[in-house]
Amino acid sequence: MWINFFKLRLFCCVLAVLMVVVLIINVTQVEYLDRETVSATFIDSSGQFVSSQMIGISRNPYCGYEHQILSPHERMEEDSLLAALQWQVPDVGPVPFMKSTDPSSSYFVILNSAAAFEVGSQLEVLVHVQDFQRKPKKYGGDYLQARIHSRHLQAGAVGRVIDYQNGFYKVFFTLLWPGKVKVSISLVHPSEGIRVLQHLQEDKPDRVYFKSLFRSGRISETTECNVCLPGNRPLCNFTDLYTGEPWFCFKPKKLPCSSRINHFKGGYLKGLLTAAENAFFQSGINIKMPINASGPDWVTVIPKRIKEANNIELSQGSGTFPSGYYYRDQWRPRKFQMRQFNDPNNVTECLERKVVYLFGDSTIRQWFEYLTTFVPDLVEFNLGSPKNVGPFLAVDQKHNILLKYRCHGPPIRFKTVFSSELHYVANELNGIVGGKNTVVAIAVWSHFSTFPLEVYIRRLRNIRRAVVHLLDRSPKTVVVIRTANVQELGPEVSLFNSDWYNFQLDTVLRKMFSGVGVYLVDAWEMTLAHYLPHKLHPDEVIVKNQLDMFLSFVCPLEI
Repeated sequence: MWINFFKLRLFCCVLAVLMVVVLIINVTQVEYLDRETVSATFIDSSGQFVSSQMIGISRNPYCGYEHQILSPHERMEEDSLLAALQWQVPDVGPVPFMKSTDPSSSYFVILNSAAAFEVGSQLEVLVHVQDFQRKPKKYGGDYLQARIHSRHLQAGAVGRVIDYQNGFYKVFFTLLWPGKVKVSISLVHPSEGIRVLQHLQEDKPDRVYFKSLFRSGRISETTECNVCLPGNRPLCNFTDLYTGEPWFCFKPKKLPCSSRINHFKGGYLKGLLTAAENAFFQSGINIKMPINASGPDWVTVIPKRIKEANNIELSQGSGTFPSGYYYRDQWRPRKFQMRQFNDPNNVTECLERKVVYLFGDSTIRQWFEYLTTFVPDLVEFNLGSPKNVGPFLAVDQKHNILLKYRCHGPPIRFKTVFSSELHYVANELNGIVGGKNTVVAIAVWSHFSTFPLEVYIRRLRNIRRAVVHLLDRSPKTVVVIRTANVQELGPEVSLFNSDWYNFQLDTVLRKMFSGVGVYLVDAWEMTLAHYLPHKLHPDEVIVKNQLDMFLSFVCPLEI
């Protein structure tokens, strides 16, 4: 009996050991299969964990834009855009500060200053740049901005700059109003600084970093997120299911990827430049500094003497430069006649029975804020959204007007955005029915300035595809694109949001939406041509002109 009991006990022990071994093997196999499954399946909107060792990183940091699958047409377009934006900065090796461009010793000359000018004439200006030793520079690549203006008339327009790659630049202006017109030329960045900005754009796309909070019960963790993440740590992949827009966070140590709560800006990397490179970014020295004239800096313009004088802004034809000009603080587009919406009732009449969608960054959020302040009947509905983040909603029940604002998907440098509110513009557009009473305005640019241009091109490609589909199913839908704008710059801001970066984004946006059937509000020229200081968020008089142009597209003058 005891022998049988011992045998049974031994059998049970062996069986228990075998069960433990089998359990360990199964758990190991499940974990292995889970990793394999995650790496092989497409990710859902909650985000799934992937091991960075399975991504096939070709460079550090990892950037999803390097692995895009493009059609031949898309590849040709992208190559064409990148080629058009190649900034001609000669590789002259390290340049000491004293041999870099000095705006105070550089000068410009009005070439045909003795000529008689009338409205519509061309004005040519020659700029000659010199270094801090007052020696002429032999190469180009500086970033200049130019405008003409008459302060007492509150008039202004931008000029076109041509780089001859030998230290000389020519600027072309069209004289669009009569009176005394002054020329202003500014050095935004010297060519030596542009080389630094190029390096940062390609090699430091993560110099603005983002974070997300993950939480489950009492456990919470915060990890870094970005389009590009360095190293080989495990990642949460939040790539959008429909657009393919990539977004990654480092995986929390104790929590699953699905526990992500929010998204917010982490901060800006410090110590990006050497002491020698820092010298090319000095306020009051070589950032947005004026270049003085050698001789007169103004000309006198007389009224046009032919019958078409009153219609000079219309007679220039479409596709001309500049797109418009200020006169008496009112923007005058050269392609069409813009209305002035000076009375809230005019705005209400225009938007009656319409749904207006505003998508994008804080520069188009300004439109929402202006409209809800200017139009008393347009009352904001409190959704409990974080301040300056949204989404926001305003309603005029009497006139059946609905106004909505929603920020674009990451990357976005807002304070805190709930994960559930991280919507991509293309996906939002795909959910709009459209029609004659639907208006859409989009501004997506500022938060892409730190990334290689391929990241922005992909975002615009997705938005453009959605816009085309919207206009195909509802041709009477009005779609308006707000362009980028210039802003104030200091040493630090220049490394993240330089006008040079945004000029590239603005150029890409115009080219990609050309011929699509959308309207452009030229915020770039409207901020550069104005006499007020440059700001990321322009002053109200400029925003008012932007809204007048936007509303003129929605409710054009009947001729």
